[in-house]
Amino acid sequence: MQLSNLAQNLGGSAIRAMYNEALKMKDTISFTVGEPDFITPKPIIDEACRCWEQGMTHYTPNSGVLTLRQAIAEYHKNDLNPDPETQIMVSCGATEAIQMALFTLVDPGDEVILVTPAWPNYFGQIGMTGAILKVVPAYEENNFVPNPDDIRRAIGPKTKAIILNSPSNPTGAVIDKATCKALADILRDRDIFVIADEIYSRLIYDDEGYTSITSFDGMIEKTVYISGFSKMFAMTGWRLGYAIARPDIIRNMTKLHENGASCLPAPSQIAAAVGLKQCLPEIDQMRKSYHTRRDLICSLINATPGLSIRPPKGAFYAFTNAKELSKATGLNSMDLCMDLLKKTGVVTVPGSGFGDVGEGYIRITYATSEENIKAGLARVQEYVKGYGL
Repeated sequence: MQLSNLAQNLGGSAIRAMYNEALKMKDTISFTVGEPDFITPKPIIDEACRCWEQGMTHYTPNSGVLTLRQAIAEYHKNDLNPDPETQIMVSCGATEAIQMALFTLVDPGDEVILVTPAWPNYFGQIGMTGAILKVVPAYEENNFVPNPDDIRRAIGPKTKAIILNSPSNPTGAVIDKATCKALADILRDRDIFVIADEIYSRLIYDDEGYTSITSFDGMIEKTVYISGFSKMFAMTGWRLGYAIARPDIIRNMTKLHENGASCLPAPSQIAAAVGLKQCLPEIDQMRKSYHTRRDLICSLINATPGLSIRPPKGAFYAFTNAKELSKATGLNSMDLCMDLLKKTGVVTVPGSGFGDVGEGYIRITYATSEENIKAGLARVQEYVKGYGL
């Protein structure tokens, strides 16, 4: 019997491919999975434990417990100002929220624009809907910020949605205010939805700050805003995300969610609400640490022959130009990362895993300790010496 074409043809993530390969080895230094090395703040953990001990082990509302939806609404009262009853859905991580948004907004045959390099799961999620991927490359010379004219040219009669991820995984690119305004002007009067994945929006390192596409007139109504707790509170394993959108979108996303994950545990949701009320200062402490690590890793990369990088403005990824090293080794980005892993134990991710425009780059996450950064880059520098660079 034949398995479904969807299951057989759906691609896997290069991030997980490298992560799984590294599990077979010892003495590795991993720069793969985008996971904070911090522990979830103690008030959040304590509240979850209290709730479990009180016997909160039953089903919850499909859209999320009201306590958390109210806390999310309060957190966003100065920008999106959502109604906690009708405009917020809690999801199994931001990943599920993106998938439910796509299933809600597009039909098979519709086109979805995606700026690349992009997080690998977007490719699979778009494919699962039966929609057609329309790639718009962004380039290093523009700090991987998309050119609005390129997006305008990509729009066609079948275009139904665009995914905007800022700050970006894998590049750390932050879409500046002028570009955001230009994109809003292009999209405002078109029948195109925006999925704004802004889960890294609290991790910004430069003075110009952060601008959301939702801040421009007419954009909230046509945008599904996606965020979550994995990055801001180091809660990756808790699997808690959320979506904010107009009521009809949230109502239909919730129906889809009901037929999948169904609902999330009460203790984790109530604990996340405590995080929004009590632990916001800890986000800034983590951000300051990432900022220091960003500066450290960029200086070490730029001191390594064959590698270079422009400092990313957000998130915690160093999308490193390795074209000179690839030329010296004769290896493409996938083979280069595998060779580096086998010879040094340093685990990175090939840029080609984020779209064709990523070929010649490698992604290195700095969501790890300064000690690991120094030790890992020292191994990379020894590796580079072996090729005469």
